[in-house]
Amino acid sequence: MIMTGSRIDNLNIAVLLPCYNEASTIGAVVRGFRSALPGAVVHVYDNNSTDGTALHAMLAGASVVRERRQGKGHVVRRMFADIDADIYIMADGDGTYSPDDAEELIRTLLTERADMVVGTRRGVQADAGRQGHAIGNKIFNVLYRTMFGTDFTDIFSGYRVFSRRFVKSFPAVSGGFEIETEMSVHASRLKLPISELELDYGRRPEGSHSKLSTFKDGAKILWMFAMLMKETRPFAFFGIVSAAFMLASLGFMAPVLVEYFETGLVSRMPTWVLSMALMMVSFMMFTAGVILDSVSRARAEQLRIHYMSLASPRPREQTPLLVDDLDTPRQLPSRIGSR
Repeated sequence: MIMTGSRIDNLNIAVLLPCYNEASTIGAVVRGFRSALPGAVVHVYDNNSTDGTALHAMLAGASVVRERRQGKGHVVRRMFADIDADIYIMADGDGTYSPDDAEELIRTLLTERADMVVGTRRGVQADAGRQGHAIGNKIFNVLYRTMFGTDFTDIFSGYRVFSRRFVKSFPAVSGGFEIETEMSVHASRLKLPISELELDYGRRPEGSHSKLSTFKDGAKILWMFAMLMKETRPFAFFGIVSAAFMLASLGFMAPVLVEYFETGLVSRMPTWVLSMALMMVSFMMFTAGVILDSVSRARAEQLRIHYMSLASPRPREQTPLLVDDLDTPRQLPSRIGSR
């Protein structure tokens, strides 16, 4: 077992590695986690790889499952549904995250009693594959903090540790690389205890290539931001839409009103009708936001209740022993010294 004598000896730990065409790195990654966490089970979910990723993972000692639906979100959803553990460690199979850091992530999760610890990437801006990735990473992190709160500084990190109740209460709906954003919003929405730990971010080895598309995946993530805001902050979302229609209505309405106050006539009736229609849409959007905000709060309460109903496994504490000169060691009462 890992870290003999520590608080996590008796915990069931699962390492989750979603993979797509990572044959050049997955073997070393699996061996690294097996060495760093000897008591953990390494699970590799192969997402339709064509380069022998599954074989390399199996030969390295991992439990391998194939997920046919393409996309990291589909793989993570399958992993969270299939695997039952006390602590879950999720990393990428490309070798950019060090398995040696897993022990510190687990220790942080336990000592801070968090439900998710994110390994923020120290060198991501300098080595994000392409300049577009680095710029996009910075922009989306700023956008996230503006829309959902300041809980996270690196929402796209793929190196995370979760408690069981986070995993089993997370309703993953995204299909691609947006899954990390959805995880972060879920934690922020339910106000779950989270922590961040800054770690070194390695470079991809020769022959390993990023699967991210700067514009295609960036558009998907931006759309996910909008959808998550609509679902989790409907009053703000529909308030912005309402304000946009209101401004458009006032823009069309102003010249008609100026003409009316000057001449007493309305010669541009179609413009007036359009402005009033836009005003009505604005009122409808505002009303929808008010109603859906109440619905969203009720859904968040239900998610929180479900989250609280799940056990949060903690390692068994070592009970101190009292050893007499000639007697057999006997356990002290668990509440000794509590007075």
